[in-house]
Amino acid sequence: MFKKEVHRLPSTVCRLPFAVLLFIILLSACGVPKASFTHLNSTYEAPATIEFKNTSTGAESYEWDFGDGNGSDTIAPIHQYENSGNYLVTLRAEKGARATVYQKYIAVRAPQDCMVKLETTFGDMTIVLFDDTPEHRDNFLKLISQEYYDGVLFHRVIPGFMVQGGDPGSRKASQSKRIGSGGPGYTVPAEFSPRRVHVRGALAAARDNNAAKASSGSQFYIVHGSNCTEERLAKIEQERGFRYTPEQREAYLKTGGAPQLDKEYTVFGMVIAGLDVLDKIAATETKNDRPTKNIDMKIREVF
Repeated sequence: MFKKEVHRLPSTVCRLPFAVLLFIILLSACGVPKASFTHLNSTYEAPATIEFKNTSTGAESYEWDFGDGNGSDTIAPIHQYENSGNYLVTLRAEKGARATVYQKYIAVRAPQDCMVKLETTFGDMTIVLFDDTPEHRDNFLKLISQEYYDGVLFHRVIPGFMVQGGDPGSRKASQSKRIGSGGPGYTVPAEFSPRRVHVRGALAAARDNNAAKASSGSQFYIVHGSNCTEERLAKIEQERGFRYTPEQREAYLKTGGAPQLDKEYTVFGMVIAGLDVLDKIAATETKNDRPTKNIDMKIREVF
């Protein structure tokens, strides 16, 4: 028969009071950081801005991996996911040589409305395209997929009115070159939705003077706009024979716009982020309405 061994704690440890032993255990545990985080909402739609709440304990520094190729070392970062998908977010909490890791998936669903990112020399604008102007929306997306707008300039800028671009002949154009009449060689039929008006930030199609009010195949403008009054809106209603909805009237009075263009040019989108970029473009120095320094663009679809 084998003799059973009995393992006992050293006598010095056995003589320590229980409270002291508990303190030693807790003190040892306090030296290990614990990584943890939460976020505000349960569902998100692209483009989604997510505010992370750091609930870690015992850490001195943090390392975030947002799962989309970006990271941060701030305590509680705010991060924007431009595209839909499932992202594994990793937080590493460190204290000295010790560290723990916490991971959690975040689901970002595709937007119900199609969105595009307009990249410019001054920054980016996010634009939603309207479903009730489908021909303009689909044509715009087709050109974007062909990289049609890459390197195209904003060739016409009028502060308090609008900024315009989309002429393919404007790429790398010298200041002496005449630009503003180019396009893909076709027009898009007018789509005047009663829901869409020329408030600040509206995306609309440029056109020449044609009876059908058909839009340019590629040129567009974004409304910078000026202040609107009740009197100005009432005059346009009387001249054009329509009535603004209470929501449209409120938007015009609050943000301004270019109501004189309503029912004359097709509005097919709206800037939902980056209006400060629009202001910077509108404030640039111009000569004969063309910026004296080229402002180029790139547009891509946001999924």
